Amino acid sequence: MTPAPTGRDTAGRPVLHGFPPSRVVSPPATLEEKKHAENFPVALRVLPAALRRDLGAVYNVVRVIDDLGDEAEGDRTVALRAFREDLERAWRGDPREPVLRALLPTIRARGLDREPFDRLVRANLQDQEVSRYPDQAALREYCALSADPVGRIVLRIFGVRSAEAERLSDLVCTALQLLEHCQDVAEDRWAGRVYLPQADLAGFGATEGDLDAVSTPPAVRHAVELQTRKALDLLDEGAALVGRLRGWARLAIGGYVAGGLATADALRRAEWDVLAVTPRPRKQDVLVHLVKLLTKRHR
Repeated sequence: MTPAPTGRDTAGRPVLHGFPPSRVVSPPATLEEKKHAENFPVALRVLPAALRRDLGAVYNVVRVIDDLGDEAEGDRTVALRAFREDLERAWRGDPREPVLRALLPTIRARGLDREPFDRLVRANLQDQEVSRYPDQAALREYCALSADPVGRIVLRIFGVRSAEAERLSDLVCTALQLLEHCQDVAEDRWAGRVYLPQADLAGFGATEGDLDAVSTPPAVRHAVELQTRKALDLLDEGAALVGRLRGWARLAIGGYVAGGLATADALRRAEWDVLAVTPRPRKQDVLVHLVKLLTKRHR
């Protein structure tokens, strides 16, 4: 995305101008200042301070990785590789960047692994070379890099170490990523990327030129609806994770799932017209879904 000429983007965040080792990349000061604060589940805002601090430290790193891949001036591949090198230093205890120095207490307290963060960098490196996905399988492979690692990091912060919990978390995170793709078709197109599978678009007779319309053509709406249904299938299966958790973890993960369900509601309410306006979930819908998830008797 094109940085604002004032040195800050339209969301008020500092614009990143490459990433040589000597340059400071400043994270948002608080969770509320994150670019996608509206996607931070309401449930997470009532967590104890230590959990919010650690989640915030992780999300700030994720935000910087995404910004380097999407908005940094200059060679973004070089910037991402430089940040990956600093990630290695973080696990040795001597990173250069403030956002990674702020992550050190969380790494130590929660026993975080570096591998999920590396996958997030790999996803953004892939974004520099790949802007189309031929089918659902290829898109899910991308989500395994761009979305699933976040869920695994969150589970570790809550002290959850279970292969089955990770499997279910991957389903939830991939579903949330697919739903975000559906929301952001116009924004992604403007950035030169198309995350709706090419096979789906072709199957409904849609062309990429249709993505430039003011209102979403029927063929594209069908592709968005299909992608939303695929995401809901994953989300429905992954929601079993909520029933496996207890305490704050149950509330937090329930908030993520509820946010995804509310996003699907918003897409449906917009009748899949994602070019005229970006469908956004309503807070009341998130809360309704959250209550249902927390009171549901899981097998």
